[in-house]
Amino acid sequence: MGRSVFAVARALARLVLISPALCAAIAFAQPAKAPAAAKGAATAVATFAGGCFWCMEPPYDKQDGVISTTSGYMGGTKKNPTYQEVSSGGTGHAEVVQVVYDPAKVSYDKLLEIFWHNVDPTVKDRQFCDVGDQYRTAIFVYSDLQRSAAEASKAALEKTKPFKEPLVTPVVTAGDFWPAEDYHQDYYLKNPVRYSYYRTGCGRDARLKQLWGSAPH
Repeated sequence: MGRSVFAVARALARLVLISPALCAAIAFAQPAKAPAAAKGAATAVATFAGGCFWCMEPPYDKQDGVISTTSGYMGGTKKNPTYQEVSSGGTGHAEVVQVVYDPAKVSYDKLLEIFWHNVDPTVKDRQFCDVGDQYRTAIFVYSDLQRSAAEASKAALEKTKPFKEPLVTPVVTAGDFWPAEDYHQDYYLKNPVRYSYYRTGCGRDARLKQLWGSAPH
């Protein structure tokens, strides 16, 4: 699939002016660490790649028990990647959302359920109008418990999914998480019109409705 007009529109929507101070801050950024939470811990961390990270923040933000969501990059080899580097391909990173949550209020299984119903898990190295391994789906896990839960969730969904295509989303070990530039955080709140245009124009909601019978927001 070639680069669509909606992918171009998305790139234009993301074009902003970055101050020298912000550029300097990005240049010296360090990966955010997210160790697996111990049993009984007050907070825990989960990371998911679901294509455009703008679109993966809203469904988690509205979930009770989720403390924060942060858009960023994971799965590549380059340290401190910029959006321009990741979006052009070649760094190996995927756009991800990192979720900090209270396990006493929301389970990891629930977060997995939200993930599945907000992505197209039947395609490789793309999501909707965005093409490339930077838009792949993946569940990044921090512990054996998360891996077991993710693999069990995938196996169960394979048996009950309302579509014929197999699930190709991998469960992989989490690596360094690099937060995305500030203008990407909470994009759907900062730029609701552009966000809505991108989401609709990219065909995300139409495909989700086709797969799952509804289009989550």
